[in-house]
Amino acid sequence: EIGALKEALPKTIDLLEEGGRVAVIAFHSIEDRIVKNFFKEQKEVGIGTIITKKPIAPSRDEVKENPRSRSAKLRIFQKHEK
Repeated sequence: EIGALKEALPKTIDLLEEGGRVAVIAFHSIEDRIVKNFFKEQKEVGIGTIITKKPIAPSRDEVKENPRSRSAKLRIFQKHEK
């Protein structure tokens, strides 16, 4: 899964239109770190902007209703318009 994530992220950015956004939900800390670092690298080279400075986590109500969502982290990146 980690290999697939590392392979998919660059392809996703390539396919994204200018101004387009990509949202990634990670359920494991290692996956979240990969997404965080990838988005950071893309920002540093001027490809786009990180929309979520900190990951969005489920609310207490969501976790109560769906305990498996507890570890979910959502990160969003937007590709710059040229």
